[in-house]
Amino acid sequence: MRILLQQAFILHHRPFRETSLLLDVFTEEHGKISLIAKGVRKHRSTLKALLQPFVPLLVSWQGKNELMNLVSVEAKGPPFQLRGDCLLSGLYVNELLVRVLQKQDPHPKLFSHYVSTLKSLTVFPVNQSMLRIFEKKLLEEMGYGLRYEDFSTGQPLMSDKYYQYYPGDGFKQIDNPQAGGFKGESLLAFSQELLTLPEYLQDAKRLMRIVISVLLGDQNLQSRELFQK
Repeated sequence: MRILLQQAFILHHRPFRETSLLLDVFTEEHGKISLIAKGVRKHRSTLKALLQPFVPLLVSWQGKNELMNLVSVEAKGPPFQLRGDCLLSGLYVNELLVRVLQKQDPHPKLFSHYVSTLKSLTVFPVNQSMLRIFEKKLLEEMGYGLRYEDFSTGQPLMSDKYYQYYPGDGFKQIDNPQAGGFKGESLLAFSQELLTLPEYLQDAKRLMRIVISVLLGDQNLQSRELFQK
């Protein structure tokens, strides 16, 4: 199989054998794929500079299994310039895609959201709303989208009530708002992607941390550790 000139971004790369790189690549039409870039670590190679995160690329590859060979690569546009916390946020998004996406599972809508998120991260400070919405879109694309209803009654969430989130089940109304619950108002704002108040953002971040941690299992995200440092 030979695939030509697909829009793509490098999510992560690491050395492979003596002169090559092993690439985790997010493509528009083929989802996440793994490619071997042969010989690009040689001194005379001009491709290594292109094979970096946040550079829009057109990539061609060939192969018959999950690990295929890079055939050619060219820039589709200038790299997204991320600095400081925006760079750490970009690394977080990339690592999240590497960890949770299945290989060769197309997500063209998610690819578009990814590009929009990178654009937002070129402006300081970090657009926390865009990050939370990207996480929400990622979950929806993978089939783990949240249902904004009380799973015990089937009733829609109410803005003046508080809810606990139970992984695998969803939200359930609680009487004690101090028990780590979420206000319905915040959850409904997140469902509409209208994170206009600080408390909406705080609840969305806390909720996404819980949901994504379940997907990751025992895996730790190195980008989170960099944030903490």
